[in-house]
Amino acid sequence: MPANRSRTDRWRDSLHNIYERGGGLEFAIKHDSQDGIKDLVWRVRILGLSDDEILIEQPGAMGQSFRIDEGIGLVGIMSVGQNRWMFDTQVVGKTINETRSGAFPALRIAMPDKVTRCMRRNTDRTPVTNLQLPRVECWKLLDPFSAVPVEVANRVQIEQLIREGGTASGCDDQMALPSVGPKFEAELANLGGGGVGLVVPREHRAGIDSSKVFWLRMDLRPTIPAPIVLTAKCVHSHIDSQQNTYAGMAFEFGVNNQHKDFVLKQMARYIGSLQPRRKAA
Repeated sequence: MPANRSRTDRWRDSLHNIYERGGGLEFAIKHDSQDGIKDLVWRVRILGLSDDEILIEQPGAMGQSFRIDEGIGLVGIMSVGQNRWMFDTQVVGKTINETRSGAFPALRIAMPDKVTRCMRRNTDRTPVTNLQLPRVECWKLLDPFSAVPVEVANRVQIEQLIREGGTASGCDDQMALPSVGPKFEAELANLGGGGVGLVVPREHRAGIDSSKVFWLRMDLRPTIPAPIVLTAKCVHSHIDSQQNTYAGMAFEFGVNNQHKDFVLKQMARYIGSLQPRRKAA
């Protein structure tokens, strides 16, 4: 039997191995929107397994958890090396996970009945479930202090558009930039506790240097009416089987800590908009 078929049939063993290694899964909220809404994928740790449920840490960023309601459908992604599987599940409850270092919120999700193997990671990395991942414009940030006035202007622009019910058009995207190098584009692969994972196409991988600081512009329109800008530091990267670069970026708010609360608020607002019950409310 081919190795990939064997792993698919024995996916529970792979899931248990991920849990024992202290690894995690990726999730996105299932939604029916056809309005160009992009999907956000979170990377979360597995905290426990039972026959019927998977216990995961509640998605969040920078110490703040994002609310996900009971009954919300999820798309799960399990990765082992370059191989990936997807499955459907839903939130069945919430709990508090007790550890030696403290207590933090966790989600109980239903154990899937089966998983589906999908294509290896590439620029269209989620074709099985047609997830639409946001695009991110990236620049090397030459002077972090030059980003502060642009971040302030970004907050003012987005808050004004939300009040007016408008959305920035494409011609508005050429806003002022801080002191930066050449631009390259990436795809927002996942959102973790302290940053984001980006997939950078192989033609732009020369722009990725570990330990360098980058200026990011994430497009989450129309829910967030203009691209969000922020600073991030590349903490690790590797080249995948398709010769694209996966770059782990840690958020940097040391120069402008006030921007942190604004970014968190917009992320929480976006996640809330994907949940049918809360959207209706």
